[in-house]
Amino acid sequence: MPQDISVLALYIRHRGALIDYANGIVRSRSQAEDLVQEAWLRFEKAGDGEPLDHPLAYLYRIVRNLALDFQRQMTRERKVMSEADFDAAASTLADDAPCPERTAVCKDELELVLEAMAELPERTRIALEMHRFDGCKLKEIAAVLGISIPLAHVLVAEGVQHCKRRLERQ
Repeated sequence: MPQDISVLALYIRHRGALIDYANGIVRSRSQAEDLVQEAWLRFEKAGDGEPLDHPLAYLYRIVRNLALDFQRQMTRERKVMSEADFDAAASTLADDAPCPERTAVCKDELELVLEAMAELPERTRIALEMHRFDGCKLKEIAAVLGISIPLAHVLVAEGVQHCKRRLERQ
């Protein structure tokens, strides 16, 4: 029993230094804490039999071996990931490009919108183009057209509604 208490006291006294030691190898504080905990479990089992000659050195050795094993495992995993055939992995992903049918439908809709915009009065068409295509704010549209901001809003809204009606008719 006295051996158990002295071994536990040794671990508690040096736990912070052991974590710092492991952290220097694995470069992860949380992983270092896990390794020191694992080292303690192994160290405790080793002390079940006869007393150890140099218990602190043995505990450091366990931590070092566990940290180096962890580093080797991470290196192997990174190597496997870097050597993976990313072209094969990418081929399993969904294609972002629209299908030909969707492209055709979008082109048809674009033609309808352009035709609808051509039907608009010039001031309304300019307001709509500035707002939707150029990203201009209503204040900027009003300044360019020499109108009030509320009127600029009305012109943009009327243009959008006209285009929607044309798309709905098709």
